[in-house]
Amino acid sequence: MITAGDFRNGVTFEMDGKVMQVVEFQHVKPGKGAAFVRTKIRNVITGAVVETSFSPTDKFENAYVERRNMEFSYADGNLYYFMDPETYELEPIDKSILSDGFRFVKENMVCTVSAYKGKVFAVEAPTFVELEVAETDPGFAGNTATNVTKPATLETGAEVKVPLFINPGDRIKIDTRTGEYLERAKA
Repeated sequence: MITAGDFRNGVTFEMDGKVMQVVEFQHVKPGKGAAFVRTKIRNVITGAVVETSFSPTDKFENAYVERRNMEFSYADGNLYYFMDPETYELEPIDKSILSDGFRFVKENMVCTVSAYKGKVFAVEAPTFVELEVAETDPGFAGNTATNVTKPATLETGAEVKVPLFINPGDRIKIDTRTGEYLERAKA
């Protein structure tokens, strides 16, 4: 059990059957009346953020969110299979749970799988990935004074905007959170 007086950033707890995480908190002791804890909490599963106040004596059940690194093995329809590197067991995860950044993930990449009470609710792609450009217009030198970009299709099928000098077959680094080109990958 945890009380609202013990809240700190990052603490996870169960409230009304939902898993919540403290984003911000502030202990308030007004001149008149009882002290309270003003918080900004996020629903871990849906991502919704709510501002609310609690009495410092309000009690909540601790919620332990399990985060494991698992290797993406393969996709079969709407099921994506991830391998636990310790037990070598495959775990099927529905496509609807995958983050938007997952379009940059290819087989054998390690992702972070988050679960609560054994139920997977989120899969995070690696923050940065190196992928090969499968298709784009041929590159040409010059015109580097402006940020002119062109569309490129990567080996995973995802599309990104890249600078004009990038050619098919080049390896590039992508930020999976924003889907933006960062740089040419070092050889």
